[in-house]
Amino acid sequence: QVQLVESGGGLVQSGGSLRLSCTASGIIFSIYTMGWYRQAPGKQRELVATITRGFSINYAESMKGRLTISRDNGKNTLYLQLNSLNPEDTAVYYCNARGPVPSTASYWGQGTQVTVSS
Repeated sequence: QVQLVESGGGLVQSGGSLRLSCTASGIIFSIYTMGWYRQAPGKQRELVATITRGFSINYAESMKGRLTISRDNGKNTLYLQLNSLNPEDTAVYYCNARGPVPSTASYWGQGTQVTVSS
C-alpha cells in the first residue's frame, strides 16, 4: 500500500519560513518524480515544484527564488523549504509521486495546511 505522509505545515507570520516534509512508503521512491502542489480555498490545485529521479527541478514561476525542493532517497523523503512567505501562500500543500514512463501511477498525500498571517 502506497502512503505519502506530509508534515511541517502550520501557522507562520508573513516573511517567515517553513520546511515541509513528505515521507513515502510502498513505492521505490528513488525512481519516482516527486512534487509539491498546493490548493488555496476556492482555487484549483497548482504546481509548486517537482524533482525527477535524476534531480532535475522545476519550480512554479510565481514562486521562484523563495523555495527549494530536495529529496533524500535514503530516507524516502521529499522536502520543500519555503521562505519569505506571504498570505497568498496560504493553502493546503500536497505531496505527489509520479511513476516513471510508461507507468501512469500517481499518488497523493493527505496534505498539510500552511497558513500565513499578515
